[in-house]
Amino acid sequence: MISAHAPGLAPSILPLALSPVRAGFPSPAEDRMEAGIDLQAYLVADPLATFLVRVAGDSMRDAAIQEGDILVVDKGLAPRHGDIVIAAIDGEFTVKRLHVQGRRCMLLAANPDYPPIVPAGDQELQIWGVVTACVRKFR
Repeated sequence: MISAHAPGLAPSILPLALSPVRAGFPSPAEDRMEAGIDLQAYLVADPLATFLVRVAGDSMRDAAIQEGDILVVDKGLAPRHGDIVIAAIDGEFTVKRLHVQGRRCMLLAANPDYPPIVPAGDQELQIWGVVTACVRKFR
């Protein structure tokens, strides 16, 4: 089996139900399972360009990103307008939505309590990667 996993980490194959679970009206549960799913292969397109980061704060809450979530970040993807990115402004890291207007970029929070970040002419803005997935534990 070919699996996209980081060197030194064994893939974790977990059982996957054949039928999707309904988020609307309940239906009888089916106990049939597919062969399984390797979560790393499912979440990571390019293992050598991917890293994980834990979220602190609530600036992205309206994008369903909460404190304690783990973000899957791909450094190999070219950031586009509207992407959620990990950015560094003068060396300080943040997760925000990238907004591009012509040659100007700004970083937008997904919480009205936080103002847009518009880098000043002397500030260095670096995009470290594009967020491709969010992992959250409930218990």
